Amino acid sequence: MNIPKERGLTRLRRGLTVFAGLLLLWWLAAQSGIPAFLLPTPGAVAQALWDGRGYLAWHTLATASEIVSGLALGVLLGAALALCMIFSPRLQRWLMPLVLTSQAIPVFALAPLLVLWFGFGMSAKVAMAVLVIFFPVVSAFFDGLRRINNDYLDLARTMRASRWAQLRHVRLMAALPAFGSGLRMAAAVAPIGAIIGEWVGSAEGLGYVMLNANARMQTDVCFAALFILVLMTVLLWAAVDALLRRLIAWAPEND
Repeated sequence: MNIPKERGLTRLRRGLTVFAGLLLLWWLAAQSGIPAFLLPTPGAVAQALWDGRGYLAWHTLATASEIVSGLALGVLLGAALALCMIFSPRLQRWLMPLVLTSQAIPVFALAPLLVLWFGFGMSAKVAMAVLVIFFPVVSAFFDGLRRINNDYLDLARTMRASRWAQLRHVRLMAALPAFGSGLRMAAAVAPIGAIIGEWVGSAEGLGYVMLNANARMQTDVCFAALFILVLMTVLLWAAVDALLRRLIAWAPEND
């Protein structure tokens, strides 16, 4: 068995151990006299998952589509913005305050406006996800692009490399680990924007399921939707992490 596979199994065992510990703490708390409408038992949530499997699967697909679309658009927008700022210092001076302002405004404050502008469909949720995602990507990628060893650039210029060649073979390769860190963070926070958008106004998605269940005091269904959301986020992060470990296996953090 090779070392990367051993490390992968170790991470899996560690994750399962943590999950089992949290499940045990949850069960103990549910047995301590807390009413079921406040904290259902793990068994009740498992039953809700099974009984509503078709209903939950439909809404899970809607939320997953919003998250993946938002992640793709957010990463593309963030990477493009970072490249524009690294090539044009003047543009950087104009764009950086705009990027910072977009994060200074609370996401909950923007959600009603986005729903008003884009409607109750998928577009508003994707836009919310993009707003949450693109800042980690911009900041990490831009930082990686500008923190390059100048000796490498001097060598590329000495060899008469064009600006495109310098970008492709020097800057991008040096910035990939930082971009990977931003992408991992984006994958972890991607569901936040979509769920907030669904809470503000939607007729489908796990956020809609949680709001509906909360209004009917169906706490087990609310927990079931939350469990699916957590599982989806973990799987998305793991998929992005596995992809990055293959693409930039030479990076120190992937050792």
